[in-house]
Amino acid sequence: MIEFIRSTPLLIQVYFIFYVLPNYGLNISATQAGIIGIGLHYACYTAEVYRSGFNGIPTGQWEAIKALNIPGRAAYLDIIFPQVIRPVVPALGNYFIAMFKDTPVLSAITVVEIMQEAKNIGSENFRYLEPITLVGCFFLTISIVLAILFNKIEKKVALP
Repeated sequence: MIEFIRSTPLLIQVYFIFYVLPNYGLNISATQAGIIGIGLHYACYTAEVYRSGFNGIPTGQWEAIKALNIPGRAAYLDIIFPQVIRPVVPALGNYFIAMFKDTPVLSAITVVEIMQEAKNIGSENFRYLEPITLVGCFFLTISIVLAILFNKIEKKVALP
């Protein structure tokens, strides 16, 4: 299922959720379809990030945990997760920013978000330059702030 979702575009997934699933009795709003679509799409990508993080743990670590008879919860919280978090934080930050920047795709299923509002404002007076430029600046500003935030998180979890 993960490969199927990762291999299809977000727009197709959102269309499927919003336009096809109601034929099978699942009636949801455009906003709900958008949240489900983006959530599933990026959940599959982040699952792969976490999988690679767990696969990066040397087998010796797992064997030592078993040999020392460390309980599962303690093993994960104290030994495994600290090692998994370091390499996955940069990728998670990238996907978080990408998810934020993919929200305009939802306007295709009538979710009124910031890009759709900019188009609506532009259509009122046929001046699209200003509202679209403001939206671009908004996305740029938020993306830079998020990148700085994730950079600080990355430094915080890095080895000393």
